[in-house]
Amino acid sequence: MSLDKINSIIKRRGFIWKSCEQYGGLSGFYDYGHLGTLMKRKFEDIWRNFFLGLNPNFFEISPSLIMKEEVFKASGHLDHFTDPIVKCSKCDFVERADQILEKQLKEKFEGMSKEEMTELIKKHEIKCPKCGGALTDVSELELMFPVDVGAYDKIRAYLRPETAQGSYLNFSQEFNALRKKLPLGLAVIGKAFRNEISPRQGVYRTREFTQAELQIFFDPEKVEEHSNWDDIKDYKLRLLPASSRDKLTELSCEETIEKFDLPKFYVYYMAQIQRFYLEVLNYPREKIRFFELNQEERAFYNKLHWDFEVRLEALEGFGELCGIHYRTDYDLKAHEKLSGEKQEVFFEEKKFIPHVVELAFGIDRNVYALLELFYTEREDKSILALPLKVAPFDCAVLPLVKKEGLPEKANEIYQELRKQFTCFYDNTGSIGRRYARQDEIGTPLCITIDFDTLKDNTVTVRNRDSTEQVRVKINELKVKIEEFLNEA
Repeated sequence: MSLDKINSIIKRRGFIWKSCEQYGGLSGFYDYGHLGTLMKRKFEDIWRNFFLGLNPNFFEISPSLIMKEEVFKASGHLDHFTDPIVKCSKCDFVERADQILEKQLKEKFEGMSKEEMTELIKKHEIKCPKCGGALTDVSELELMFPVDVGAYDKIRAYLRPETAQGSYLNFSQEFNALRKKLPLGLAVIGKAFRNEISPRQGVYRTREFTQAELQIFFDPEKVEEHSNWDDIKDYKLRLLPASSRDKLTELSCEETIEKFDLPKFYVYYMAQIQRFYLEVLNYPREKIRFFELNQEERAFYNKLHWDFEVRLEALEGFGELCGIHYRTDYDLKAHEKLSGEKQEVFFEEKKFIPHVVELAFGIDRNVYALLELFYTEREDKSILALPLKVAPFDCAVLPLVKKEGLPEKANEIYQELRKQFTCFYDNTGSIGRRYARQDEIGTPLCITIDFDTLKDNTVTVRNRDSTEQVRVKINELKVKIEEFLNEA
């Protein structure tokens, strides 16, 4: 596999590229072209369909991108939302201290204090990876983007560093509007902003990014149960626990709760996350795992934290695509304390503040992971064998030649198909070259209109993955495409 080839396709064909590129680019910011936008939207849609479909009381909301300073004072972001940084005293290179340690010592160092990291850097005589110069002591960088709101009497606010706070601020109103039922899921798909120190891993680590987060509010006395537990109790999870990071283990959900003392409510959603990647997106099983963060590594408000990770060549190892966090009642209590607004609910004859299990996905990371994982080559040709549900185009319509009525017939078919499918029309170049172009951007089906089409109203349908070609009647085309796409 060639990462250079993948990155070339991503930019050249219209997926993703650096923002403001004609002015030298803006580090940590990316623009999505036409293919990237289609693919990203499809990923978001299947995420909605899958996770909001887990419970009839799960809904999507759309909170503001800018929130008052008090929100982040209550949430702890003002005091705790920082990254440890280290600087080269010679060339001024700046990097996250934990990432430099991770690359050098091949371990994870999240959650370690800046003093402990400084000591490790000195102990192992770690130098600047760019020039070999000496590194400064570890310091901290505030990650939020401040915004002054108003023309005269300015109010301090911030671009949201996560979408989750919008769900907590809206919980009480949504609980009442949705007839006071639990569990209640509030999902947000939208932008978040973090002033990353040195975003050098493409769209995997950026300053502006899209999250898909689902906050599940529930009765804490029911954390040891889930109404659909029997559906997944025998389902096997791929786990790398904090207690044994040198050995991946596969356990059923039932075995998982017993071995690691995890609550059923939490493990149920671990199973659904893995199902989403294996059964909906067709990820290779051997490349995925759940990685447990220990008490020092996870955020102070998380009682439990497992990351869903996938092996990526771009990262030279595993990278996080999703996290599942048991945030208890920390956020609702914190907002109640600062705002004075009660977050307590009355449900099933008792009063309590709900607990929260959070499912947090980085959309941009997921889009990139799909592009890398499903890139392949066939006879020296590049193929994006993307899962059918996330391929930018469902099909392409290709007239064999640009004469003798074929373009007119092809356009007629294209206009009809695009009412139901994402569809691309291409009449430039040889048919072989056009097949190759569609393979390179992941289009599952190519529909060729040839001279026989004018005689018998059939077209040739070519499968991207098998290269098999079959004749299909035009009046059956929509049904055949629908059947094919639903097989995934």
